Amino acid sequence: MIAALGIISIPVLGHHGTNVSYDHENPLTFEGVVTEFRFTNPHAQLLFDVTDERGDLVHWATELTNPSNLARNGWGRRRSMEALKPGTPITVILFPSKAGTTVGVASRILNENGEQVLIERRQQLPERLPENQ
Repeated sequence: MIAALGIISIPVLGHHGTNVSYDHENPLTFEGVVTEFRFTNPHAQLLFDVTDERGDLVHWATELTNPSNLARNGWGRRRSMEALKPGTPITVILFPSKAGTTVGVASRILNENGEQVLIERRQQLPERLPENQ
């Protein structure tokens, strides 16, 4: 019985933690364009392109919370997919990968009007950010 419980619990230990994988002390802000949005488990994903200071196109990927958390906050599949269609201009504030890759975990996503898209995990933020942020 103990051996069976040990085997069953091993996958739980394998789940990654965002505090380990991402640099929460140094968030980055990007203005970019959506290339793809995936409303999938275990985390929704947003892919977007950014033009860097040299004029080169850089592909970024960021993970979000899971679809059930998004839906509980009013962002079901249809609304999310509509708000983040390919070609949509966005601003993304993310915690970058500690490995130095172009991957991160999203803190905030704003549309071109400054309205927050996809309210995150535990916090319900205002629709519009204050002007000084």
